[in-house]
Amino acid sequence: QVQLVESGGGLVQAGGSLRLSCAASGRTFSTYAMGWFRQTPGKAREFVARITMNGGSTDYADSVKGRFTISLDNAKNTVYLQMNALKPEDTAVYYCALGPIGSRQDRRYDYWGQGTQVTVSS
Repeated sequence: QVQLVESGGGLVQAGGSLRLSCAASGRTFSTYAMGWFRQTPGKAREFVARITMNGGSTDYADSVKGRFTISLDNAKNTVYLQMNALKPEDTAVYYCALGPIGSRQDRRYDYWGQGTQVTVSS
């Protein structure tokens, strides 16, 4: 049984930083990628970033490139999303998900965390 447990959301002022964590358990993950997605009410889930679990190759949405950094601690099977220079439009529920290497499509990700709220005030 794969489990993804997220932590680290909260309320921050514009320009501030937050770090999200996603701890994975239940199987080996070397053939997967871990992705972060976000969703606001009434909108489709949006790709944010992803990292391959076997080598740390990364990919970012244009909207967060240069501000967000995704990283991996293999020993802990934990993926982090460091979010800097946050903007009000980054406000969303953030989800981590485990899926195939090479995809940004949420429908291809098989396992999902519970979501964590990030709110950026102006």
